[in-house]
Amino acid sequence: MKSVIEPGKVTLEQWASVYRGGAVALPEGSLARVARGAQAVETILARGEPVYGINTGFGKLASVRIDTADLAKLQRNIVLSHCVGVGDPMPVAVTRLMLALKIANVAQGASGVRAETLRLMCTLLESGLTPVVPSQGSVGASGDLAPLAHLAAAMIGVGEIALPRGARQPALQALRTAGLEPLQLAPKEGLALLNGTQFSTANALAALFEIETVFQSALVTGALSTDAAKGSDTPFDPRIHALRGHSGQIETAQSLRALLADSAIRASHRVADPRVQDPYCLRCQPQVMGAALDLLRYAARTLECEANGVSDNPLIFPDTNEALSGGNFHAEPVAFAADTMAIALCEIGSLAERRIAMLVDPGLSGLPAFLTPEPGLNSGLMLPQVTAAALVSENKQRAYPASVDSIPTSANQEDHVSMAAHGSRRLHRMASNAAAVIGIELITAAQGCDFHRDLCSSRPLEAVRKVVRSRIAPLTDDRYLYSDLQAAAELVRSRALIQAVAGVPLPALVSA
Repeated sequence: MKSVIEPGKVTLEQWASVYRGGAVALPEGSLARVARGAQAVETILARGEPVYGINTGFGKLASVRIDTADLAKLQRNIVLSHCVGVGDPMPVAVTRLMLALKIANVAQGASGVRAETLRLMCTLLESGLTPVVPSQGSVGASGDLAPLAHLAAAMIGVGEIALPRGARQPALQALRTAGLEPLQLAPKEGLALLNGTQFSTANALAALFEIETVFQSALVTGALSTDAAKGSDTPFDPRIHALRGHSGQIETAQSLRALLADSAIRASHRVADPRVQDPYCLRCQPQVMGAALDLLRYAARTLECEANGVSDNPLIFPDTNEALSGGNFHAEPVAFAADTMAIALCEIGSLAERRIAMLVDPGLSGLPAFLTPEPGLNSGLMLPQVTAAALVSENKQRAYPASVDSIPTSANQEDHVSMAAHGSRRLHRMASNAAAVIGIELITAAQGCDFHRDLCSSRPLEAVRKVVRSRIAPLTDDRYLYSDLQAAAELVRSRALIQAVAGVPLPALVSA
């Protein structure tokens, strides 16, 4: 079933559905609205006035007037000249999301493209014909020019298209095999397809959807680590968090309380436990994870707004037959959102790594060294903590703010750029690293709880332990752990932990 996306009003849930392979449809009236924009371009051209990108050159060449006979060639030339991306192709799911974002942008009727151009874009998305788009080459203004040029090039029969089953074909061959003819660009269309923040926004949105899974899974493993260490749930008391007032902190504490509710492990050390306070990695989970949640929700709001905006240039206003040149293609909001998500990801992984380190240290956890029954003969979980430390450090290195960088382009016409493209793209590796760290914590916390054999954890956490043990056996003697780490990371990415604790309120990013 197709999800109808109303341009300007698309929800994060709908964008997530597109990212995960869902089909979309435009509401009635979209093509008529777009046709009015295209007619406005014709009216503007008939006046004979110079209008940027319609009958002039581009960037520093904006002062060059183009003859009427060359207007179609001008649009084709800008697409071809801007296909300068390098690096590995973007994942198909992200490119499909980028195409859907461009459809929603164009469908608002302010880009000056024709209805047939919009129809072809929708057909590509529906048919699973995905342009092959290199991952590098955009500075995040004047729009994501190179990536979007590759997207547009496939529509005119240039470059490559990925087929539904993954094979690639030359774009012209793929189009004609599907019964489609390559697009002949009309005035303004090439520029409209190239301008915009859809590459940066698609990467940031895709990362947001993955980060939500990492965040929620980290709450689950954090609660499990608390039981493994026989930590206290007193720091999650709602009265503490109400006095500070941060909404993310309050919600995070609520989730941790629900995850640990009625744990026999917790009950076992309420009386005569000589410890007064737990380490910060346990005690301050609501404060750290709650702050991350608030940042991620800011990013989600920013990206939802950006995804529903129109970010090409110049913009066409059919009611007055005007073309107004501005700077909506500058992706600074996306860059800031991406940097914010990077910071939050760092802290989610960093806190989890500290819990891993605490559990394998007998001086802190009270458990056998490195959680092995025979320390010395066996190294146990000594080295997974090293791997977690390496991944956390790598994420710190990747988290340097992209938005504070700028380098002039186009003969200094584009003298300040956002760097949103790689700021967003790096989030995928960071999210993967964080998922691996949470997977290592899952193994560590489950192993720690195994030493409390006569005691059960809470109902949700016992369900998590059951999921873990269905894939990963307890560690007795040393063994080849690579497969276990891979399985644990997949349990995180697949949302298996979240599904295991169904019924426990976990803070959401996409649906909040």
